[in-house]
Amino acid sequence: MPERMASYGGQAVIEGVMMRGKRAAAIAMRAPDRRIVVHKEKLGAIYRSRWAGVPFLRGLVLLYDALSLGTRAITISANTQTGENEKLEGPALFGTMALSFAFAIGLFFLLPAWAGHWIESWLAFLGGAAAWLGNLGEGLIRLVLLILYMVAIGQLEEIRRVFGYHGAEHKTINAFEAQAELTPESVARFPLEHPRCGTSFLLSVVLLSIILFTLLGPLPLAWRLASRILLIPVLAGVAYEYIRWTADHLDSQFVKALIRPNLALQSLTTRQPSLDMLEVAIEAFQAMKAEEESV
Repeated sequence: MPERMASYGGQAVIEGVMMRGKRAAAIAMRAPDRRIVVHKEKLGAIYRSRWAGVPFLRGLVLLYDALSLGTRAITISANTQTGENEKLEGPALFGTMALSFAFAIGLFFLLPAWAGHWIESWLAFLGGAAAWLGNLGEGLIRLVLLILYMVAIGQLEEIRRVFGYHGAEHKTINAFEAQAELTPESVARFPLEHPRCGTSFLLSVVLLSIILFTLLGPLPLAWRLASRILLIPVLAGVAYEYIRWTADHLDSQFVKALIRPNLALQSLTTRQPSLDMLEVAIEAFQAMKAEEESV
């Protein structure tokens, strides 16, 4: 195909979808009055800078993308639903995001690290094997927490709708990559899973953390906790390269087998979308493409 498909990605938001290219992004949202509202914006130069093309460093661009553009997209979609009088902005917005970020770091990195340290201490009589088992236990606890969290939030009706839009985003990109007609009826035939999904990225981070943290060996608790935070950028960089490599080699049966756990986990964060959800996702993708071409 003439375009590198890895340049297109997206994210489900509240009652809508954000689609991102290399030069522009668009958010399409279903407003309370059932209209489709579209927000378009040009992306910053960081997405096209030389750093965004450097292996491993470009994974940090993805992390920046998730934290900045993704946050902005969710905020815009939330404000579209609540209206002018109840907008989330300013200190309230920054406070909410800071608390959410701190909660995620604490739950998925610090809590498993503390549990792994406890396992390591409990198994100290095994000598050098204790550190390996402690890190393995930490990784398994991190994985279980991630799965339980996804299952738990998936029980909420509002989140189930977000997961439906997540499925619509995947189907739309899958249809585009197959050069199919972008209509709700056509797009509905395509798979829910996509190899470049953020859910796959998270699973890759968790599995890679087992390897990386095991290489560090036994550490005092304070250093163990600090290392889990400081090495998040390293994990993001390596996980991004892994996801990118697998997406570029989907013609290999070995790679297809390798990514099955990633695709299976997406069943927790996607739902079959309705035709009106697909309509929103298609609108977001077409608006993004049009904005890209105008830059």
